[in-house]
Amino acid sequence: MKYDFLKTFNVVLIFIALYISLIVGFFFDENLNLGAKPDWYFGDIPVLESLSVDLKKTLINYDVYSHRHSPVYLIFLSFLKNIGLDFDLIRFIHLNISILLIYFFYKCLLLKFDNIEKNILLIFSFSILLSPTFRSLAIWPDTRIIGLLFFVISILEFLKYLKHKKKIYIWKNTIFLICSSYISPNFSLFIIFFGYHYIKESNFRDLFFLYLFCLLSSLPVFYYIIILDVNFFMVNTPGEIAGENISLSLNISDKILIISSIILFHLIPFLLNKDFLYKTIESLKKDLLIVGVIFTILLYFFNYQISYTGGGIFFQISNLIFKNNALFYFISFASLIIVYSFVKNNLNNFLIFFPLIFSNIQNTIYHKYYDPLIMILFFSIIIIPDSLKFFNKKKNIFIIYIFYILYIFLRIVKNNFFSI
Repeated sequence: MKYDFLKTFNVVLIFIALYISLIVGFFFDENLNLGAKPDWYFGDIPVLESLSVDLKKTLINYDVYSHRHSPVYLIFLSFLKNIGLDFDLIRFIHLNISILLIYFFYKCLLLKFDNIEKNILLIFSFSILLSPTFRSLAIWPDTRIIGLLFFVISILEFLKYLKHKKKIYIWKNTIFLICSSYISPNFSLFIIFFGYHYIKESNFRDLFFLYLFCLLSSLPVFYYIIILDVNFFMVNTPGEIAGENISLSLNISDKILIISSIILFHLIPFLLNKDFLYKTIESLKKDLLIVGVIFTILLYFFNYQISYTGGGIFFQISNLIFKNNALFYFISFASLIIVYSFVKNNLNNFLIFFPLIFSNIQNTIYHKYYDPLIMILFFSIIIIPDSLKFFNKKKNIFIIYIFYILYIFLRIVKNNFFSI
């Protein structure tokens, strides 16, 4: 009993230490993602002030604020301002709401890995508190982190459905996914993944009412964007040349190569595992030709410019060190091998990677869009052979923490010494 208590006590200490680090970051204006702080001051605060004065007028003219994020969460924050809270207190409330992401991710882990010791899953879930993106978007309020929170809750309800096969979990999953999509529209495409599983096991009547509900839920969005013509998606995205703004980009080559390289970055802790690395090498031997053909086609159409900003860590490092895309192309080829190994002969995984690629409709592709989303997906709904083995070695948890600490160090170096 004493030993179990000590283990639990140590887990609590780890959480307290990480939470305190976040609070310290809050008071010292930590801004690892660099853009989070100015986005708050020059993007969100003007909208919040306007919403708190005239909600209807602001929503009708929302696109003039050059704000590409949904106004839904900003409306909630404006209510906090209306009851007399200052912006720093609103930030602090947002920070603590964001912490709920850790809790619901842990609940997902409990369902997915019910044979693994709870304390190990807890410590693993705490690692999100070291994610530079999570820290930045928790300290400086951002709609995406709250959208991710609701998305993780929807995943939790989906995992409950897989385990218990009760209709209530289908509806709860759908409702939380809709909430997530209203806050951060990029998550809406995951209805394809969830719908695929429900179609296989639900009768026509249940599916009819479920999709009717989804359709009705989407009508306010279509009315707002199409009828009222408040198309905030299509504002302030970098174009082909300096000073040019364009609306959307459907260059799939850019998206697949860059997002695959970002996925590879977040899989680095797993590549250090010899079993995972061995299977990757085996996949390379089997799929080299087909991946080579796909990569060649994608390379031909690739046109992402450094002027767009973003592009992921490998794209930026390649342009910083070599002043070209050479290193990025090499890494993106390796990334494509890994992604292909996950999606070939596995429709479940394909229907997860599909929204990851196609939910980014703008020209710019930022690393923050996929951190910590990728890790959450890999430990919740992506099918990984022998994924249980990861938790059988406690050193793997240690590696995750080291990875995030090094990631934070890279962000600090990049933010303070380089302008890319």
